[in-house]
Amino acid sequence: MGRILQGAVLGAVAGFVAGLFGVGGGILIVPGLVLWLGLTQYEASGTSVATIVASALAGAVTFVAAGKVDWVAAAALFVGAGIGAYLGGRFLERVPEHVLAAAFAVLLFVAGVRMWL
Repeated sequence: MGRILQGAVLGAVAGFVAGLFGVGGGILIVPGLVLWLGLTQYEASGTSVATIVASALAGAVTFVAAGKVDWVAAAALFVGAGIGAYLGGRFLERVPEHVLAAAFAVLLFVAGVRMWL
């Protein structure tokens, strides 16, 4: 399977899961880019952030049309997420790749356990 097709399949699956569960597609995109497409952890993080715009916009349109958006919460999250994403991107430059990968794995594990309980 070609790299473009692999990326499209990964994006479609991540977008579906993001729309279904309301989670960021990066939860699937980052591991998929590392394990399936062979990107470094740094490249996967940057690529994920750059591509989430399309997924988030499509999902937002669907939820807005259904009247399922709390605009006060969305505005607060928008501001906080913008600041946090900028700072996270700057901090990424200082974190060794193996530490970044381990931290991401721990985040996924803890989130999974918390959702289960």
